[in-house]
Amino acid sequence: MKVLLTGASGQVGSCFQDLAKEKFPQVTLLATDRSQLDISDAAAVERLVGQFQPDVIFNAAAYTAVDRAESDPEGAWNVNVQAVENLALAAQRHHAFLIHISTDYVFNGEADKPWAEDHPCDPQSIYGSTKLAGEKAALTCEQAIVLRTSWVFSEYGNNFLKTMLRLGKERPALSIIDDQRGCPTYAGDIASAAMEIIFAAPRPTGIYHYSGVGETSWFGFAEAILQKACVAGLLEKMPELTPIPTTQFPTPAKRPKYSVMSTQKIAAAGIMPVSWLPRIDLVLQKLKTSLS
Repeated sequence: MKVLLTGASGQVGSCFQDLAKEKFPQVTLLATDRSQLDISDAAAVERLVGQFQPDVIFNAAAYTAVDRAESDPEGAWNVNVQAVENLALAAQRHHAFLIHISTDYVFNGEADKPWAEDHPCDPQSIYGSTKLAGEKAALTCEQAIVLRTSWVFSEYGNNFLKTMLRLGKERPALSIIDDQRGCPTYAGDIASAAMEIIFAAPRPTGIYHYSGVGETSWFGFAEAILQKACVAGLLEKMPELTPIPTTQFPTPAKRPKYSVMSTQKIAAAGIMPVSWLPRIDLVLQKLKTSLS
């Protein structure tokens, strides 16, 4: 099984490489990041796909700087839309299956029950708008799946868990937003879901939601991270936490208030989402091991 991975240095891409190396010797993986393949360059994408002839293209690359996208719409479009068009076209031409990662930001966040895959989209930011356009581009490939996910964390890159660890060490007190709700998702679980899709027969196509099991707020997520970090010995003392509304922490891009997505459809396809709480312990242990 030949798999071309884009976004190899990101959270999901890094976890996917670990998974392939540890458990899937039958996968011949070509892992690329921006320095090795500019996916916004159609000719470069066509050349590499033509040479490697992958069975699967897994696009884990994205412009994820949500606030910066508001002042850099062209940069966000190049990565989140144009690059996806290039990959979809190459996948279609060379008969490869395309896996593309998307986001809860395609919805407006104004709901009181989990978003279903077929709910009308209404993105409220440049990031969300480009990700929605990227979904449509991905699905121009006849054999493609879009995996929407949310609140991604891992031992790699920059993410909320690692930010909380750093701030917990630096400050005695933290104010955390408590009126945005969603489901944290471990990047390693997204990688595992992608691998299950790769080896499924038949492979599911279309739009699916995949996120960690359990609804919380950023405050609840932070509290769990910091409490577990104290137990793991990565933090000497629990900082004082204060819940605050979004209005007290304005950002250039609007955040969805409610990001919980229904995962019933992907579970029915045999790919089971898992709880994010024990994944915090796993990530903390990995970070602790890397420090020793």
